[in-house]
Amino acid sequence: MYSLLLTIVYVAFISLGLPDSLVGSGWPVMHEDLGAPLAFAGILTMIISVGTIVSSLASDRLTRRFGAGLVTAVSVGMTAAALVGFSLSGSFWLLCLWAIPYGLGAGAVDAALNNYVALHYAARHMNWLHSFWGVGASISPFIMSYALGSQLGWSGAYGIVGGIQIALTVVLLVSLPLWGRVDAVRAAGSAAAAGDGGDEPSTPRAHVPLAQALRIPGVLLILTAFFAYCALESTAILWASTYLVTDRGVDTATAAAFGSLFLLGITGGRFLAGFFADRVGDTLLIRGGFATVAVGVVLIALPVGTDVLALAGLVVAGLGCAPIYPAIIHSTPVNFGRSSSQAIIGIQMAAAYTGSTLAPPLFGVLSTWAGTWIFPLFAAVLVALGLVMSERLNRLVARRVPSAAGVTAS
Repeated sequence: MYSLLLTIVYVAFISLGLPDSLVGSGWPVMHEDLGAPLAFAGILTMIISVGTIVSSLASDRLTRRFGAGLVTAVSVGMTAAALVGFSLSGSFWLLCLWAIPYGLGAGAVDAALNNYVALHYAARHMNWLHSFWGVGASISPFIMSYALGSQLGWSGAYGIVGGIQIALTVVLLVSLPLWGRVDAVRAAGSAAAAGDGGDEPSTPRAHVPLAQALRIPGVLLILTAFFAYCALESTAILWASTYLVTDRGVDTATAAAFGSLFLLGITGGRFLAGFFADRVGDTLLIRGGFATVAVGVVLIALPVGTDVLALAGLVVAGLGCAPIYPAIIHSTPVNFGRSSSQAIIGIQMAAAYTGSTLAPPLFGVLSTWAGTWIFPLFAAVLVALGLVMSERLNRLVARRVPSAAGVTAS
């Protein structure tokens, strides 16, 4: 029963990643077909980001009322409807309209699934699940390429991914009784543990308002660390190749290849981290991840005559990024309590989307003024901010709950 539900969650994580690369891979053709300026891609992604932030903040109330299974099914259904809407749209403004349910569905399912896994499964599964998200994000550009090369057009690619999402929605709806049975078994086990002196009995808990969650000691620290990490990741994805070409003289094909290796490093690194995450613990994964990214940034910035170190640094930075996101999410119930985890993970998702949305254009403005040579400096500031904030949280948690210092599997 547990294994079957976990398999469904794994498939859902692949589905989460599938739509994320479609806009970027298809926009060069889409904007011409729709008669929209190239820069309008920013409007579309901004609408999606706002929707994800709003639904992430609402995820605690929704999940407590309807359960993680139903929220996940409905959210994937909203995303499926939006993708089918994209495939049928003949104007940019219709895309903007469909981007609203797209963002709302993506944010709600992301927060609900992350909290469910953080509460009920070991750290290795959190890393592997986020690796599966990378698999989905890596597949969608190939779907777009196939559709464009086979006369289906960009709308065909959205239709294919929308069809996959519809199939997953059906699977999730059929599996709702399974979610209920697993929750009942876990609740019974938690109640028994509480009777034997366990920490938190499984009883219904009220919604944790945003203002109350933000006042929990340490929440602002982890939100800042998460913002910094996601800002770093999104900036590197968008600007690393440009930096290599303009400031290091790397040819465009090589820079593009190593830019993709940064993403592959994140995906592969999360898969590898899953094998030792339970033994190492979330705290060391976060600390080691930021430290490894710092090494990669130093390699990128070194003023040497060869490009080998800069290219290797980008791969090292990707591997360092790999465990940070899953470990932050997985450690949330231990750091802040199981009863508050859904609310805090929802806020963390909002902070993540905010960092991913704001940092790349901010770097674009700064690089226009100062030059793209500031890329390693910009990345170093974000690494330092994330590491300092996460270490301050570690000290706070260690004083409050000494046994949580390592934050191993739950």
